[in-house]
Amino acid sequence: MWMSLWAAVVNCNQAVPAAALPEALQAHVKNEQFQIVTSLRGMPLGVRHGLEMLFGDRGLDIAEPGAQFQATGVTGDSRLPIRRLVVAGCSYDHCLVYYERGGGTRTWKAALFHWTPETTRFEWGGTAPGGLRTVDAVRQAFLSGAIKSPNSVW
Repeated sequence: MWMSLWAAVVNCNQAVPAAALPEALQAHVKNEQFQIVTSLRGMPLGVRHGLEMLFGDRGLDIAEPGAQFQATGVTGDSRLPIRRLVVAGCSYDHCLVYYERGGGTRTWKAALFHWTPETTRFEWGGTAPGGLRTVDAVRQAFLSGAIKSPNSVW
């Protein structure tokens, strides 16, 4: 489990996220104007690739908002993705991605990517509270410390 996360982090040329969003990044995210992204295809290619690296998958194993996914490990259809996008937003240089992960225990995750047309990097993220529905709610979760460093798979 940790090896998969570490491999994804190394493959993205990233450091393991800190316990809290760094202050300089907090100030930047606080003042960003995020535009809502309504589908996976609406995200920059680099962000989609960054998610693949975090997931450790060969494809982007995540369903569109509202689509079916493996919400539980009990009766789930293994052909469905194990993750489902809830909400995402991008500014001119950052993207916030919030999704739910099914399986044995349902969890919510949030990731922050720095992106440009030339390069994308995972900056910070982890386990998030459930029930966030807007980009502003996800931003507030990042700023308030409600996003916890990952202690499980993405």
